[in-house]
Amino acid sequence: MIIVFGSVNLDLVARVPRLPQPGETITGSHFATLPGGKGANQALAARRAGAKVAVAGAVGDDPFAADALSGLDAAGVDLRWVRRVSAPTGVALIHVDAAGQNAITVIPGANAEVRADAVPDAGLIAGNTLLLQLEIPMDAVCDVAARAKRGGARVILNAAPAAELPAGLLAALDVLIVNAIEASALAVALGMPGTPEEFAAALHKRHGLAVIVTLGALGALAAADQTLFTIAAPAVKVVDTTGAGDTFAGVLAAALDRGAPWPDTLAEAAAAGSLACTARGAQAALPHGAAIRDAARQAASTLVSRPLR
Repeated sequence: MIIVFGSVNLDLVARVPRLPQPGETITGSHFATLPGGKGANQALAARRAGAKVAVAGAVGDDPFAADALSGLDAAGVDLRWVRRVSAPTGVALIHVDAAGQNAITVIPGANAEVRADAVPDAGLIAGNTLLLQLEIPMDAVCDVAARAKRGGARVILNAAPAAELPAGLLAALDVLIVNAIEASALAVALGMPGTPEEFAAALHKRHGLAVIVTLGALGALAAADQTLFTIAAPAVKVVDTTGAGDTFAGVLAAALDRGAPWPDTLAEAAAAGSLACTARGAQAALPHGAAIRDAARQAASTLVSRPLR
């Protein structure tokens, strides 16, 4: 089972011809409210990929809460560890331009009230996977990761939004997922080489964890099992990139949770991330298992591996 300890938001999405410049007002064409949040998105991505998933987090006691949880509830994600708090449900303000690129502002709301005791020790055991992000308090993330490590669970962190990672959190991780910008920021903080490949290899060697760097339309690379993997992203018509990174992380977690080897895991994650760009919205665009498997066969043909020196 995958336990996702993370954020639950309602996305307020505006379609615009281009992203506004500072101080500029532009007119958009469409507006929608959609369930989102990195935690919720990754949980639904893992569920659609076939995993059994539970979410631990917080929403407000307000009208946004039901909408924010609607996609998870409909998919059969276990919500027993999602608490109602007095703070408002978190929201994300998202601009999406005509090319599908986005600019996002997140207001944490209830996500800032998430506490580590939302996840019981009974769930943090060998055979389970804990999936984390950084849209909830860092101290709670560190606490749950450390308990999961002691309990024998696999610990995966998507270190987004970018933040300096405490040494104790790094020590608890089995898998780290970052994009190129986040990798560069971490490389500076940790005194490591700055290119994605060099950073992944150096962190893998120093801490022994698997390190995945997503590269957008270029695909992804990973340092795992003393091997460097690179894989291309399947070519798609991009409609909206919102949630592509979350899709990658959730599907990667689902593959590892069922015991897939790294080549299959990376092919499925890269395929799913690309498919998520072909429709509007974050959760509405998340692909299902059959589509992921079909696209993964194409992605797998581009995978290259070599031993790390």
